[in-house]
Amino acid sequence: MLSILRFIIVVIYCILLCIFGSIYCLFSPRNPRHVATFGHLFGRLAPVFGLKVETRLPAGAENHPTAIYICNHQNNFDMVTAAKIVQPPTVTVGKKSLLWIPFFGQIYWLTGNMLIDRDNRTKALGTISQVVAQIQKRNISVWMFPEGTRSRGRGLLPFKTGAFHAAIAAGVPIIPVCVSNTSNKIKLNRWNNGLVIVEMLDPIDISGYGKDQARKLATHCRDIMREKIAELDKEVAEREASGRVENNQAS
Repeated sequence: MLSILRFIIVVIYCILLCIFGSIYCLFSPRNPRHVATFGHLFGRLAPVFGLKVETRLPAGAENHPTAIYICNHQNNFDMVTAAKIVQPPTVTVGKKSLLWIPFFGQIYWLTGNMLIDRDNRTKALGTISQVVAQIQKRNISVWMFPEGTRSRGRGLLPFKTGAFHAAIAAGVPIIPVCVSNTSNKIKLNRWNNGLVIVEMLDPIDISGYGKDQARKLATHCRDIMREKIAELDKEVAEREASGRVENNQAS
């Protein structure tokens, strides 16, 4: 019964948010600041799923320079966990097929996100140049999932190098965002599904990497994120076991 109630609430909330959000965005279409605004609004669904999402930002995060944010990609619940920490003006890179999802596709485009054709290899190869051009032309940050697909409980997957080639070409830092484990954590018929921590790390300087060192940079960033995610998972397990889920930093 609880899962049905959650489903109804989520569907109604998402449809209304997409409809009114699309109308709102028509007054300033493709404004990249909309992405953070509506990302945070989608993040408000976390309590509906019985989640306590705690976000952690490094000092001065609101003044970070233009960058490429990289985040671990676990499942569809990233929409209500990682989305809570997106900083404006940041856009995401998504498949062109997202445009055809009723309601969501329209707001995804109107908020200023980038759409790419992953099924067309020739066009997909131009993604890096598209990202670099958008960063330089619009003075925006870009959010990417370097694993390239949802991990679905398989741990942090190997990173593809696209985000790192783009960062080197654009001359912008990499900012990792780490989300503690949500795989098999959320049971729709369970009232309380525990704690999730989303932590943004300090920017990683890429000035020491040449255009042929994207793989080295990817490996370096993955090692940092893997270590941090392990720390977050350990903290979550300890706090849930002791009942210390509440925290002043929670949001």
